[in-house]
Amino acid sequence: MAAKPKLWYFPGRGRMESIRWLLAAAGVEFEEEFLETREQYEKLQKDGRLLFGQVPLVEIDGMMLTQTRAILSYLAAKYNLYGKDLKETVRINMYADGTQDLMGMIMMAAFKPPEEKEENIALIVTKAKTRYFPVFEKILKDHGEDFLVGNKFSWADVQLLEAILMVEELNASVLSDFPLLKAFKARISNIPTIKKFLQPGSQRKPPADSHYVDVVRHVLQF
Repeated sequence: MAAKPKLWYFPGRGRMESIRWLLAAAGVEFEEEFLETREQYEKLQKDGRLLFGQVPLVEIDGMMLTQTRAILSYLAAKYNLYGKDLKETVRINMYADGTQDLMGMIMMAAFKPPEEKEENIALIVTKAKTRYFPVFEKILKDHGEDFLVGNKFSWADVQLLEAILMVEELNASVLSDFPLLKAFKARISNIPTIKKFLQPGSQRKPPADSHYVDVVRHVLQF
């Protein structure tokens, strides 16, 4: 039996969360080692495991993989969540990159000074409602299928649901003007592997709090 993938990251979401989502969507069990000390991080560097001195780090199929986008692409291809041909794959890449841009803004918001947080969150919600969600609403309307690409569940669907839920944590009514995205959210959330990941007790992580921010700053020394 193949070893479970092993994930090295801080004890929170960050750039690893989309990797957790994709593995969970594929029904793949994984192990985690949380980086909470500078010494753990320095050991990974000393052992030559961090290609560019950065996490996420994922051990899978006898490889030590770094760089979030490369890891996600590999997992999507390995678990058949990457389209049936190059044309579908490039669309999945476009949609995934768009949602990563949106989620990246949310990730960084936790590290903003307190006096900037409220304004930053309002800006993120506005961008979601005016730049990102209208695009995906139109894609679903024009495509006329249950999924974003082809008529098959893909990495693009997983990551759009992750992004929607993250923005809803900032503003619960953010989908009020997007009926197709509302239906999409309900539909994808009901896929058995996703439904399981959304249950309490799963390896899904909560939004970043002050403890998570302190751990990251301590480990990376910034």
